[in-house]
Amino acid sequence: MVDTQVRPSDVTKFPIIDAMLDIPREAFVPDALREAAYVGENLTLPGGRVMLDPRTLAKMLDALNIQPNHVVLDLGCGLGYSTALAARLAEFVVGVEDDEARADEAQAILSTHDVDNAAVMAGPLSEGAAKSGPYDTIMIQGAVEEVPQALIDQLREGGHIGAIFAEGALGVVRIGHKTDGRINWRFSFNAGAPLLDDFKKTTAFAL
Repeated sequence: MVDTQVRPSDVTKFPIIDAMLDIPREAFVPDALREAAYVGENLTLPGGRVMLDPRTLAKMLDALNIQPNHVVLDLGCGLGYSTALAARLAEFVVGVEDDEARADEAQAILSTHDVDNAAVMAGPLSEGAAKSGPYDTIMIQGAVEEVPQALIDQLREGGHIGAIFAEGALGVVRIGHKTDGRINWRFSFNAGAPLLDDFKKTTAFAL
């Protein structure tokens, strides 16, 4: 996976490569999907969640440039693979899932693999986890149409947020930098993922 999908995508930072080599991706998927754990595409998980393909996740981590003193918010973390990777790069990671059983399973898997600087909680993805913030980095494991202000408020000034923005049948990853309370988004690379319900654009009704 690392040699055929990650390194050829210009992801060469040693901490990311080391984490992806060391953390068993197959441990973070349902048993029935373990043989497909290393395929180069998004892996569908129960409940409409996905595990982003290795290339997309690695490039997002690379673009976010997570540092050892950072606190990270990982939204839609599935069974915890992205949280485990981020935990190897950061001081602490808070994962959020909108299904309590999935959040509990993710926490159990992380504990089994001695990821002791991460915690997964259940709740609406669009609300984040304000009590554990502010965050230096926020990453969203799925496509969005818009990012709620509630999440922007949880990002520390000078922090970064990474998301896949749905654009028709395709998508683009943008990295946002918070300056003076506002997010300045910049294109990073092309990627696709299912649209998360919590991040659909609000339709305004007019009479």
